[in-house]
Formats: sequence, C-alpha cells, structure tokens
Amino acid sequence: MDDRAEPRYHEPVLGREVLDLLELRPGGFYLDGTVGGGGHAHLLLERCPGCRLLAVDRDAQALAHACHVLEPYQDRVRFLQAGFDRAVEDIEVRDRGLEGALLDLGVSSHQLDAEDRGFTYRRGAPLDMRMEPGEGGATAADVLAEADQAELARVFLELGEEPRGRKLAREVVRRRATAPLRTSDDLVAALAAALNRAPTHQEKARAFQALRIRVNRELEALTSALEGLREALCPEGVLAVIAYHSLEDRIVKHAFREWSKVCVCPPDFPVCRCRGRALGETLTRRPIGPTPDEVQRNPRARSARLRAWRRAA
Repeated sequence: MDDRAEPRYHEPVLGREVLDLLELRPGGFYLDGTVGGGGHAHLLLERCPGCRLLAVDRDAQALAHACHVLEPYQDRVRFLQAGFDRAVEDIEVRDRGLEGALLDLGVSSHQLDAEDRGFTYRRGAPLDMRMEPGEGGATAADVLAEADQAELARVFLELGEEPRGRKLAREVVRRRATAPLRTSDDLVAALAAALNRAPTHQEKARAFQALRIRVNRELEALTSALEGLREALCPEGVLAVIAYHSLEDRIVKHAFREWSKVCVCPPDFPVCRCRGRALGETLTRRPIGPTPDEVQRNPRARSARLRAWRRAA
C-alpha cells in the first residue's frame, strides 16, 4: 500500500498465532470486533476459504479502509460500524452464534498518526481522542475542563498508571482556571510542571493513554464485551484478545480464569452453590507475545499480549 495515497494502518499483530488459536472451521462464522485496517480479517478469510466474517469497528475511516482491503472477499464479509461491545446485538450473531471472535484492542497506527484525531502528543494536536468523533460525546479537552480534581487524579493514577497522577490533576485544575487545555502542548506543559522537568516519551504516553481510555470508556466496554461474546460463542468456539497494556490484559486474564473454574463459590461456602462446572478452558497458560523479528518489523507490536479461551462443548 502506498502510504502517500492511503491511510497507514499497522500490520496485523501476532497474525499467525491468532489464526492458530481460533482453530478455523470451514463454514464457520467469525467476528473481528476491531477490524481496523483489515489485516487480521484478510489473513482469516485467506486461510479459510469457507469462512464468513462480521467486520466491526467504531471508526468510520477504519471501516472504509477495511472495505477496500477486503473487497476480494465481499461475498463472505459483512461490515458493521459499532463498538465491539455492541457486536453481539447483530441479528446473525444473536441467532446463529460465532465459531470464533477476535478483539485487537488499542488504537491503530493510522489513528496515532492522524494529528486531527488527537491521540498523539505531537505539538499542536487537538485534545479530541474520540474513537467515533462523528457521534459527538465528550472530548479529552472536555474531560480536562469538566472533571473535578479527584476524578482527574483517578484517571491519571489508575488508567495511566502515572505515579504523579495527583500532582498532574492538581496542575490541570490550576491551569484551567485561567485558560482551557485544548491542545497536546497544553497537556504536556501541565505534565512538565507537575514533574518539574521535561517529561519523557513514556510519561507523555501514559498521560495521553489515560485520557483516551477515559474518553472512550474502553475498560467498561471491554468488560461488557467479554461477557457478551462468551455467550455468543458456539460450543467449542474460541475468543482471542490482544491487549497492549496491563489494565486491559488484567481484565481479560481474570475473566478467562473465572470462566475456566469448576467452582466460583466463596471459600467459606460449605457446599458448592454455583454453576458447578467450568464454562470452558483457557488456551494460553501465559500470554503470547511477539517474536523479536516481529517487533523489529513492527515496533508497535512490542507490548502486545495475546490470550485465548475456548467455550465448553
């Protein structure tokens, strides 16, 4: 693809590993809940000529690009603009069920590189960060302007895992009293003041990540989606999730662990009163990460962690 003419999306992360875990079945119906540039979807449809796919993305630009990339498979793929937590509302998903589903979380290279989307901390970028800007909703600038100091501290401490989150929240509140924070420069300046020095790239990334997660309610959507997709899986269907930071990965790990337990009663219950059976099994004892070769080809794959779970027969 010529990057000068087309939006640039990252290559599919852990593509071979995802397909191996999904155990593709000819004639199966699959979900790519974060189709992005269409990389994983292309690999899936190419490997399994009899498979069909529901390709979902919140981002209209990403979905349009995926339509172009997947045009050779148009008779086997259907597109839906929605958050992945709403994919289970699709009529065919509800009525038929899924042989497998993939969530590749985080943001695409195109979203990070598009300065008008506000995901980047490059100079002068607007503080937007909405995955669905056309749908309205609060921007990152709105959150910085309206959230109280305690909420901002929670965002930076918990969602960004920023040790100086309270100081940053206090600095944001102090600065917005005289002028709103509207651009990446404004937030970076507040961070520098909170640190008493120029922030590193990692520190800037943590602050911007925290706001992005808060703006898009990403952790709430993930928790909801996992439950819904588990119920939508056919017997022996597989759910695979690629996470890029510890908060997402922890939610996935704990969900898969609980679903794989025979008993989930509190320890002090003398008799089991829960379901008394495992809902399925975790296929990845430890998360699968990229190989050094993949990281060299695609540095943004470095933090990827892949987990998979299979529903019981």
